[in-house]
Amino acid sequence: VMKLNPQQAPLYGDSVITVQLTEEDKVEDDVVFYLVFTGSTVQHCTSTRKINPGSLETISPGHDCCETVKVSLCASREGHPVLVVAEETFQFVQDEAYDAAQFLATCAGNQQALNFTRFLDRSRPPAADVDFLDEKVALAFRHLKLPAEWNVLGADQSLTENIPRETLMHFAVRLGLLRLTWFLLQQPGGRGALSIHNNEGATPVSLALERGYQKLHQLLTEEEAREPDSWSTLSHTVHSGDYSIKHHRGLDVYMLTAEA
Repeated sequence: VMKLNPQQAPLYGDSVITVQLTEEDKVEDDVVFYLVFTGSTVQHCTSTRKINPGSLETISPGHDCCETVKVSLCASREGHPVLVVAEETFQFVQDEAYDAAQFLATCAGNQQALNFTRFLDRSRPPAADVDFLDEKVALAFRHLKLPAEWNVLGADQSLTENIPRETLMHFAVRLGLLRLTWFLLQQPGGRGALSIHNNEGATPVSLALERGYQKLHQLLTEEEAREPDSWSTLSHTVHSGDYSIKHHRGLDVYMLTAEA
């Protein structure tokens, strides 16, 4: 039996999983290990990286629903058939970051909800927590299946640019969420949100300046602003038909996902 640590991951994936091998699975260097996650409708295969002879590391895939899946550890060696050497169960769960992303996506145009997010800001979390929040919520947002008509400014596009209001972009910038801001900039309405004033007359751009968030201000104002480094450590996904391939740069692990 192998041991997975942890034995669960958030739906959006991208968290590190350690695999402890048993004595008999500790084998020669030319063996390559894969993990296969089999869900009810989707299957994922991830490569692994050896930490030491007895343990491997990989990245949890993003999954399509909350459920317990079967995980098979497969060993492959040139000239030999692929063997399933161990099996274990693993759980995909919906965590607070996922709930937060869903809440924010739903209330993109809802002033009451967005004003509530300002209330949150008064008890500003410490920087390390902000970074953690930023990464998790950005990952979760990216995993949400947003409707085709979704817009950073909410569904009601009849609102003219010059009505003062809070936007999701104000929220992301006020808290200094670099990755989330970058994500929102790529979405419909993201650039438009930059010039919208709230009731105090602040735009997301002026908020970034006022709070001394230099990287964030650069991101919002420079024509050729590149994606933040902190974003590029997260996985990149390429879709093709029913398949998608994801590369996690940090661990150099690849992941193939297919409709089962």
